[in-house]
Amino acid sequence: MNRQRLILFILVILLGIATLWSYSAMPRFKTVGTAVSKPDRPKPTAATTAAIPAGAADDGTRLNIRLLDKEPGSFTGYRRNLFKPVFVDEMKIARQKAVASKPIVKVPATPVLPVITQPETAPLARFTYLGYLKKGAVKTIFLANGKDILLVKKGDKVADRYEAADISDQALTLTVIDTGDVIVIPLLENRPLSMTK
Repeated sequence: MNRQRLILFILVILLGIATLWSYSAMPRFKTVGTAVSKPDRPKPTAATTAAIPAGAADDGTRLNIRLLDKEPGSFTGYRRNLFKPVFVDEMKIARQKAVASKPIVKVPATPVLPVITQPETAPLARFTYLGYLKKGAVKTIFLANGKDILLVKKGDKVADRYEAADISDQALTLTVIDTGDVIVIPLLENRPLSMTK
């Protein structure tokens, strides 16, 4: 307890010293004496201002109103457009002017008949990729066809027309049995199979 009392006593002394120091350092209000003013001068009239010679030294006590009567002159120095780009490609501007000056000839467009072809992967669009299972080196993917789930491994046939050539984490590579074409299908969960050739 004596140690706590000693610390408290020292802190009280420090508080007293800080209070005295802040009081002594506080700024004091002082009064200012009365201002000594210059004797009143008579106001200058037009006659007195005209009487002042033009070359007389100006001591700063008089206002020269004649300067306000002057018309502002126009600026004769260099002017430039602040919004114009600093570096201009002159060849590009010349090309744009040349293109703008050429007459535009409208050629009647021939109607293009849309060709509707059934892609090779149309039967695969009914399958939805659900996920995969990797057991050792063999990878099996799960494809949903309505309520049925089809398990596909490397070498299995899909939709009686395609053979699984390779199965990776990102894509399924199929070979068309009839033509031998290779189709790469990205595997996105819960999405129908769509190809990128």
